[in-house]
Amino acid sequence: MKLLFVGDIVGSPGRDMVQEYVPRLKKKYNPHFTIINGENAASGKGITQKIYRELLESGAQAITLGNHAWDKREIFDFIDDAPLMVRPANFPEDTPGQGITYIKDGGIELAVINLQGRTFLPPLEDPFRVADELVEEAKKRTPHIFVDFHAEATSEKQALAWYLDGRVSAVVGTHTHVQTADNRVLPGGTGFITDVGMTGPYDGILGTDREAVLKKFLTQLPVRFEIPKKGRTQLSAVMIDVDKASGKATKVERILINDDHPFFD
Repeated sequence: MKLLFVGDIVGSPGRDMVQEYVPRLKKKYNPHFTIINGENAASGKGITQKIYRELLESGAQAITLGNHAWDKREIFDFIDDAPLMVRPANFPEDTPGQGITYIKDGGIELAVINLQGRTFLPPLEDPFRVADELVEEAKKRTPHIFVDFHAEATSEKQALAWYLDGRVSAVVGTHTHVQTADNRVLPGGTGFITDVGMTGPYDGILGTDREAVLKKFLTQLPVRFEIPKKGRTQLSAVMIDVDKASGKATKVERILINDDHPFFD
């Protein structure tokens, strides 16, 4: 079984890369499941119902979110009617939306869990304890369990992966927008990468206009971060091979598409 995960979509440049390359990636790798993190898909912060549908039409079977999940007010109007979208499961009880969903391909079912870290981010429920609960719930249905851990600290993302090693198929980190080179399969059979990276402007800083970011660092004055509409773009993703019988990962391959790393069909 193969699972394609595309890292944080940033604005319309990221969405354009998804529309262009996800179909080509699916043709090349033939994944059973395709998941996309869409928390920055609408102008760099949040997601709309239209974009949610566009990402599904582009080939995603599930959409994960993160700390910017609520930045577009309209999400409250549709999140409970979006069965293929998951927000961090460790938000307080009665928060709209869901933290786990199940998707199917033939006779294979995959549980998709979204969690948010607490280090350098708003204090939520303990993601480790919430993970325990959701993994036990998922195992009643399937051995194939995927976790998008949206967190700031490298150590927290690595810690959760080791904590869940052998209990889930994969733990992938999102949020920091820079793809890390530590993709591996942990000893218990859990695929891991600290951060998948982002999909959007290639010559910005974390996907935003670099001149605004530079001004912020140089002056410490308030600035407005914008998403460049023109310029070079990139796509960051991982392909995870999972044993159908055991649900354990066998390979984690990084995918990076930009002018310095061209894609070959």
